[in-house]
Amino acid sequence: MKILILGAGKMGSFFTDLLSFDHEVAVLEKDPKRLRFIYNAIRMQSAEEVEDFAPELVINCVTLNYTIEAFKDIVPFLKPYCIISDVASVKTNLLEFYKTCGFPYVSTHPMFGPTFANLGNLTKENTIVISEGDHLGKIFFKDLYSKLKLNIFEYTFEEHDKVVAYSLGIPFASTLVFAATMVHQDAPGTTFKRHMKIARGLLSEDDYLLTEILFNPRTPRQIARIQNELSDLQEIIANRDTDAMKNYLSKLRKKID
Repeated sequence: MKILILGAGKMGSFFTDLLSFDHEVAVLEKDPKRLRFIYNAIRMQSAEEVEDFAPELVINCVTLNYTIEAFKDIVPFLKPYCIISDVASVKTNLLEFYKTCGFPYVSTHPMFGPTFANLGNLTKENTIVISEGDHLGKIFFKDLYSKLKLNIFEYTFEEHDKVVAYSLGIPFASTLVFAATMVHQDAPGTTFKRHMKIARGLLSEDDYLLTEILFNPRTPRQIARIQNELSDLQEIIANRDTDAMKNYLSKLRKKID
């Protein structure tokens, strides 16, 4: 299959490495510095080059704020049969675009992310395939993710953003609060160092990615849950209420069991 990948960032490079030995792959990236690390694939810097390549599948891996714009740049140069797809963390406005673009589409979300995951062993990682979309496109990605031994979940666009608000919004917000209260530690404990590693990894991500996940309309409700739990915990600690603390810890152990 002829596959065009938009963007040569972390995820774009990941898909290029993954697909380039079994398919004819081209990468469209406007920043020439990022193309330095692309091999075994055709390198492109302008949308006009897409026409001659005539891809059968497009995987859009650009930064979230440019996802739809990147699609619009190449649409004039695609064949009608080309399937377009994205791997965006937040699907806001994408369904509306797909319904009016005139091309078959598929949308997925690899939940592991190349920053934290061990890309050599993804058996404990998850991915989402959006149920709306082209049947053949969904089969392609399900087959690809199955070969990686990822756990595959299928949600609608609406259900996806609800899941993301919970599974990403809560840990992102909690980690940012941890970083905001940071003071230098001469002898940090193990738990502190683990939290610090997570915070550094998270803050190495693209600002717009973090912003879009936190600006998901469903995220404020999840942050409100954090605030409520902090208030309860603060009251227990301020009152030095041993019984209440035991009950609170017991409740938490049951939640994560």
